[in-house]
Amino acid sequence: MERHHQALSGHPLSSLGFAEGEVLASNIALSFWGGVSPLTGIVIDSHHPLAGSCIKGKVVAIPGGRGSCSGSAVILELFMSGSNPRALIFKREELILTLGVIVAQEMFQKTIPVLQVSDTSFETISHLKKIRIVGDHIQPVNESISDSNLPPIQQNFPKEPDFSPITLTPLDREMLNGAHGKAPQFAMRVILRTALLQNITSLIDIKQAHIDCCIYTGPAVLKFAQTLRSWGAKVRIPTTLNSISIDRRLWRVQGIDPAIAEPSEQLAQTYIDLGAKASFTCAPYQLESAPSLGDNIMWAESNAVVYANSVLGARTIKCPDFLDVCVALTGRSLNTGCHLSKHRMASVWIHCDAVEGSDDAFYPLLGYIVGDIAADRIPIVTGLEKMLATTSDLKAFGAAFATTSSAPMFHIAGITVEARETVDVDAHLRGIPKVHVTRSDLARQWHLFNLSGNEEYTPIDLVSLGNPHFSYEEISKLANLTRKRTKSPSTALVVTCNREIYAQACRDGLIAAVEEFGAQIITDSCWCMIQEPIIPKEARIIMTNSAKYAHYGKGLTGREIRFGGLGQCVEAACLGRVSNVLPEWLEGSRHRGGIGIGKVGS
Repeated sequence: MERHHQALSGHPLSSLGFAEGEVLASNIALSFWGGVSPLTGIVIDSHHPLAGSCIKGKVVAIPGGRGSCSGSAVILELFMSGSNPRALIFKREELILTLGVIVAQEMFQKTIPVLQVSDTSFETISHLKKIRIVGDHIQPVNESISDSNLPPIQQNFPKEPDFSPITLTPLDREMLNGAHGKAPQFAMRVILRTALLQNITSLIDIKQAHIDCCIYTGPAVLKFAQTLRSWGAKVRIPTTLNSISIDRRLWRVQGIDPAIAEPSEQLAQTYIDLGAKASFTCAPYQLESAPSLGDNIMWAESNAVVYANSVLGARTIKCPDFLDVCVALTGRSLNTGCHLSKHRMASVWIHCDAVEGSDDAFYPLLGYIVGDIAADRIPIVTGLEKMLATTSDLKAFGAAFATTSSAPMFHIAGITVEARETVDVDAHLRGIPKVHVTRSDLARQWHLFNLSGNEEYTPIDLVSLGNPHFSYEEISKLANLTRKRTKSPSTALVVTCNREIYAQACRDGLIAAVEEFGAQIITDSCWCMIQEPIIPKEARIIMTNSAKYAHYGKGLTGREIRFGGLGQCVEAACLGRVSNVLPEWLEGSRHRGGIGIGKVGS
């Protein structure tokens, strides 16, 4: 018999509907890209409490998403593979995953309920075995009704959305009414539904876009792009493309499986046909077209978003995949988030003890910890004012931060563009909670990235560099570190970068130098997509200087991952092994296991 409970309620983020299923809950946010298999629905993020669980057919309750903007693409793939959850429940506004559901409904007439609930309701739901969702009501149940008795989900679509609260220009109205074709009409509907979701009443002009969903996650993203092309879609503003799943020039000689390479090629070409530039980089801030201070842009790719906001001082929301395309097709976006100065202020103060003598592993380690502390809050980091931070350091910090946080930007006092002056820093620090990060905390994270037994050394089969894409300065540094040295024949070294950087480094002899050492250089693609045979089949342990890849690598490749600075990575490539001893600059810190960040005031 069904127990009777007072029904819970939530705020609908997508269409009202009906769902029932077992609850799969965690109080830790989850990145669906790199964290959930789009084919099976199994959680593959080895660092997450739900690792190994399957979300297929479940009511998934998590605080929200984090990490990659491609979570919306994974949602669409889950719909197409039949591995989608029955419903999603969040305790904060979640744009990326909800956007995937909106696109599934608008283009493919598939949907599930998505609800935002209070902290108290979330706590209650997370302890229930099964729940039933009817509209915005949530009812605990003991017995599941059979699927045959579930009303068809299509019958639960709401009436046509009311866009009247949103101020539209004449051009906006023309696109919404289909006067410029079906593709802009679809794009405008997605933008406006997203605006309604966030109670936004106005749109703004956007100067440029960076599309992330050119990454081939499966047949759904290709069908999405090809459908737009069949509707005559063309971008209205300058648009660059993120890394793709292959090196378009070399995938055949690299031996990439055509079953993956050919649809990846088709996906890239489809976006080029829409008018996007074949930039193929996860670091568009390295391109000559990089935006300037104050420019309103729409970038997807999580590391690029935080770099644009934090380091360049451009203005973009953390754009979900598919919304980036919609903005590129219309030139219009939501007047919200980091486009507005009031939403660029820090809400958590993280003070870090400066560590003298640290190597370039310091910034990615710290970025990972800061992101974990900040969660969905914009942080300001103090204590580093006397430390040197290169653009490569900030790139590594930002990529790591974007892996563990859902926030769109960070500030570092004395370093990033909106926290260089004392008056700017004081404005951020006023009245916000403070957290202290010590060298001991950095050491704990290093140990978590480098779990090993009692052996003195760990054999390294592959060194992975370029997540995000290597800059010219990093290639130059690599050339200097490898000069007159010999790579171990048992260890591969692979570097990814964009075509512009590659061409410049070729002209200056840097590519020849690192290739002489034995490095393989790949353009167009990035480590988030690279699989066998570039990763040798026999490789068991990969070393990287990227905290982002240290987090995602095991789930993406099935290999063990080790982390260290660039110098340590080169040493591993030469010796075929890496020492398991804590680096000298972290020695003396106490390691108790696990990260225990201590609050020091508020």
